[in-house]
Amino acid sequence: MLDVQKIRADFPILFREVYGHPLVYLDNGATTQKPRAVVDAMMDEYLNVNANVHRGVHYLSQQATDLHEQARETVRRFINARSTAEVIFTRGTTESINLVASSFGQAFLHDDDEVILTEMEHHSNIVPWQLLQARTRIIIKVCPITDEGRLDMEVLPTLFSDKTRLLSCTYVSNVLGTVNPVRDIIQLAHQHNVPVLIDAAQAAPHLPIDVQELDCDFLAFSGHKIYGPTGIGVLYGKEQILEQMPPYMGGGEMIGKVSFQHTTFNNLPYKFEAGTPDYVATTGLARALDYVGAIGFSAIQQHEQELTQYAREQLSQIPGMRLFPPSDDAVISFLVGNIHHLDLGTLLDRLGIAVRTGHHCAEPLMHRLGIEGTVRASFALYNTCEEVDKLIAAINRIRQMF
Repeated sequence: MLDVQKIRADFPILFREVYGHPLVYLDNGATTQKPRAVVDAMMDEYLNVNANVHRGVHYLSQQATDLHEQARETVRRFINARSTAEVIFTRGTTESINLVASSFGQAFLHDDDEVILTEMEHHSNIVPWQLLQARTRIIIKVCPITDEGRLDMEVLPTLFSDKTRLLSCTYVSNVLGTVNPVRDIIQLAHQHNVPVLIDAAQAAPHLPIDVQELDCDFLAFSGHKIYGPTGIGVLYGKEQILEQMPPYMGGGEMIGKVSFQHTTFNNLPYKFEAGTPDYVATTGLARALDYVGAIGFSAIQQHEQELTQYAREQLSQIPGMRLFPPSDDAVISFLVGNIHHLDLGTLLDRLGIAVRTGHHCAEPLMHRLGIEGTVRASFALYNTCEEVDKLIAAINRIRQMF
């Protein structure tokens, strides 16, 4: 069991007030708050170890390089990658998916080749493939969802053909909280010799990830959604596939030899890490992963599942409440009567409650649900049932106003 009050003490922002009310932060699906250990580690590096990595022979550069590569090893352990060569630092899940779309697309996708997506994808797993489609005329196929908010696993097998080159899907829906059966999806795709990219942005904070056990070919997640800093993320890729992909960007660090006649490229993972990396953010990410690891996913999952279940039960008792299933994970999307989601979110904010409103960068999913947007409450390891009670009381107060 989590000692939630002890955990909350690690997050100073949770003790501030908003409009005269204690902050109730329920927008963790967008970004999580940062424990003091993460901020302290980054501040210490800026104040005591700041120097560009890999390029310097002086002491500070070597020390900063050691911290940066130790962070890569921390990520490798966290996702159980086979080698640090398979761990590429990016600015986040969005850049990771764009990297695959660009580099994998250049190496393996040609006119009339097919990519399979799903109806519940975030825009960051739709638009990069459309940009590639504009260049190469690939075909994008979409697996629909059922009325219960789950992937239609009867339709999915019918989408594969001898022209299918990649399947890219989210592990957990950022709108519905659906936990997709990614193991079954990966196994199905591999039966057709199709590699799989998993968007784990919403999964990494809540579920243990073992890329070797999953046998996914690519996996992406963002630091800021797992209690780490913004602007840092990870792309995992199987080494034998990454070796065949061209660089995503050109510049320093990713080169072997450069002349005006010919350039050779660095070894993995540096081939995909052009320019000065955010080496302070990688340290912060490592501290965040250590923080989560010390608590343990079994305790985190139990707490968040109980919290989500409690919230659904309490929300369902509100007259006019419309909950969008299935909420397997720590995400609940809802609407109340005829209250516009933006109005509800704005008024909740005035009562100190931070939620998300809108289409959540998933407009095709909104079209499937027949709505413009929702209010989304998303939970983290530091949230409490008392905060859910405050959300319920605030919604009831707003509902009476309308």
